[in-house]
Amino acid sequence: MKVIYKIMYPNGKIYVGKDITDTLNYFGSADSKLIEKDFSREQRQDFTIRKEILWESESASDAEVSQKEVEFITKLCSNDPSIGYNQWPKFKG
Repeated sequence: MKVIYKIMYPNGKIYVGKDITDTLNYFGSADSKLIEKDFSREQRQDFTIRKEILWESESASDAEVSQKEVEFITKLCSNDPSIGYNQWPKFKG
């Protein structure tokens, strides 16, 4: 199963990603340094994130999954630094 997922961080910001292997414990490749700037040392001591599957397909090609990922990033504005951690496609706010 290929999936598009949304990660929700404790500060309300999101990250949208894809997983073509449907690995349960895969949480994407968001820039750790970028995320770490938003949380104090104390906040990192008890940190909960939520992973939500937004879309899935057994038959989509990898290219179709990538296209769907961009659609969700754009739709949810997760590339807007005030909303999320996606850095691509570039936000044109």
